[in-house]
Amino acid sequence: MAAEEAAAPVPPASPFAQVQENIRNLSQRQKLAAGAALAFGIALIVGVLLWSRQPDYSVLFSNLAEKDGGAVVASLQQQNIPYKFSENGNAILVPATQVHDLRLRLAAQGIPKGGLVGFELMETQKLGLSQFHEQVNYQRALEGELSRTISSIASVAGARVHLAIPKQTAFLRDEQKPTASVMVNLHTGRSLDQAQIAGIVHLISSSVPNLSNDNVSVIDQDGSLLTKKPDPLRTSLDATQIKYTRELEEGYIERVNAILTPLFGKGNFRAQVSADVDFNVTEQTAETYRPNPSPEQAIRSQQSNESQTRDQGPQGVPGALSNQPPVPATAPLTTPAVPGTAGADGQLPLTTSKSATINYEVDKTIQHTRKALGQIKRLSVAVAINHKEEKDKNGNIKTVPLTDDERKQVEDLVREAVGYSKDRGDTINVASSAFVVSDKDSFETPIWKDPDNIALFKELIKYLVIAGVIAFVAFGVIRPLMKQVMPPPPEEKDEDDAAAAGRADGEEGEEGDEGTDEEGAEVALSPEAAARLAYDEKLAKVHEIAKNNPRVVANLIKEWMGSNEQQR
Repeated sequence: MAAEEAAAPVPPASPFAQVQENIRNLSQRQKLAAGAALAFGIALIVGVLLWSRQPDYSVLFSNLAEKDGGAVVASLQQQNIPYKFSENGNAILVPATQVHDLRLRLAAQGIPKGGLVGFELMETQKLGLSQFHEQVNYQRALEGELSRTISSIASVAGARVHLAIPKQTAFLRDEQKPTASVMVNLHTGRSLDQAQIAGIVHLISSSVPNLSNDNVSVIDQDGSLLTKKPDPLRTSLDATQIKYTRELEEGYIERVNAILTPLFGKGNFRAQVSADVDFNVTEQTAETYRPNPSPEQAIRSQQSNESQTRDQGPQGVPGALSNQPPVPATAPLTTPAVPGTAGADGQLPLTTSKSATINYEVDKTIQHTRKALGQIKRLSVAVAINHKEEKDKNGNIKTVPLTDDERKQVEDLVREAVGYSKDRGDTINVASSAFVVSDKDSFETPIWKDPDNIALFKELIKYLVIAGVIAFVAFGVIRPLMKQVMPPPPEEKDEDDAAAAGRADGEEGEEGDEGTDEEGAEVALSPEAAARLAYDEKLAKVHEIAKNNPRVVANLIKEWMGSNEQQR
């Protein structure tokens, strides 16, 4: 019975009881250090969690007037929405997820007003206001409304309009024209094209009576003049003409790309077109006279005259001079008779006169010619084609240039695509050369500058920091603390030491509260630890016996089973 009681296993102590026992065995300094480390770890984890839950702030409004800024802050406080100011204090920041919602809410409340007043100023006028003050308020309201309208353009962050409206007079000689000036504050990286500038100018001139476009000036926040007066001599191309030329060239390039892409594939050719465009306006009037041909003569008018007269013989007193001047001698149509004698028939001689006037139509041509603006004077087309791939006799792939016939075919295709004209002097050049392969596009935005990647990196860094803090607390604080509170079980000794320990335990069972460490020094053990150590050593001994003498163990088990059957 004593042997059976000694061989009975001792149940291991519960982990919680073992932890309590180890904590009681710690010194006061170790307890303080463990408590401080545990508190530090908990505080660090809580701080990281609070930091990770803190929302990202974005700009709600910036560069507001003091009055508008106060109204925005008051509205945010009333709605219990967290906010903060930027470092320089010119921007109000709110959680990024609420920016658009807050802007709509504040806009419904009429906040911010932008420091400008519109026609609502006319609604608050007091009675007894003079005409001068009414005119000033009207001008202020008109300037404010125009400023708000211009500020609604996408590229414009803010605008100010100044109007100079002279006093009306009844004398046309003393009348002065109104003028206007506009200052626009553009967003960073934005600019206004000529069409937008012209739109602003027309907006101002159409809002003020008798204001012409030439009297409107527009400048940006840098003081650069955006409106330029047209050049009457047209000594240089304006932005519209340059844009037209660029679009014309791009259209021809697209035609060439569309016809060559199916043949060579994308990226195996490059095409460029240079267009010489004539922007001169030419008007010509020509008036041409041509001779009227004989077979088809066109008579405008015709007139014929015929007259006959008979000559009277000399009259008067013979030998006396006549009081009539002598008539100029003319060649008679008929042989005159002898003076003083009559004809055969006894009549005086007959004088006949005929005249005819014919007016013909004049063949005149009047031609008025006006050449269209932007005619193409000359086209220059350049096409570079990459070497094509072919297989040699051994099956290896090699690159070879295009043959002359293939280049001629490409040139004919390009000629038809761009509308080649020999009279204009157009030129087309097709070259075949090996392209240099670039692994990376130099104009590609770097990955670290991509806005989407930047936001992703920020989120990734946040979670990496959280994971690092948790790992530091787990392995740097909790693990050493647990090693002190729950030390690992002692390692199994070799077979000889285990056997010796078993014998020593059998001989000195009551002295099991003392043990020996690896260096041979005596270490005081608790009763539970000593019992567990004895149980482990006995279990190891049984395993060794079963391994060395399996028959003995089998016979022993059979005897146990037989004894159990007899007892039943």
